[in-house]
Amino acid sequence: MKISLIKIGITLCVIGIIWTTIIFLEGNRILEEFLLEPSNSHNIKLDFEGKDIGYYKTFITEYSGEELFIQVFDNNKNIISEQSVHTKMSVMYFDFENTGKYSLNIENISKNSIKLQVEFGNTNSQNMITSGIMVVVGALMIMLASYLKLNNYKIEHPAENIS
Repeated sequence: MKISLIKIGITLCVIGIIWTTIIFLEGNRILEEFLLEPSNSHNIKLDFEGKDIGYYKTFITEYSGEELFIQVFDNNKNIISEQSVHTKMSVMYFDFENTGKYSLNIENISKNSIKLQVEFGNTNSQNMITSGIMVVVGALMIMLASYLKLNNYKIEHPAENIS
């Protein structure tokens, strides 16, 4: 069995993607589901370590135009991120610089009650560098092998004026 550049590239990409997924799933996160009444807010707190990228994902189960206002605070109650959400699902990322307890404040600014699913956590992106490089190298190998195959590909053209 001949091992080609394309097979090596695909293998590197698959291993890198699986490795990245495992690293992401090992990150610290919390998932909550709750009903948020009009003009009320809900707070979620989570400990983050080091310097990395955090995220929150909101999903409104029965969306019909509701609106949320979301803020992320650090230990000192400084606003790290804020966003107004007008969609059924939203994902937002933010950088955190220090170890500590960060809080996510979700406020219902619509006139209806909202049933929400919220995930708040750490992406663990600092540990994904090696797996990310593996995916990039694999993709470059696939592109190079494809280019070499297409470059050597010859096609015969029929005569122009066949009667």
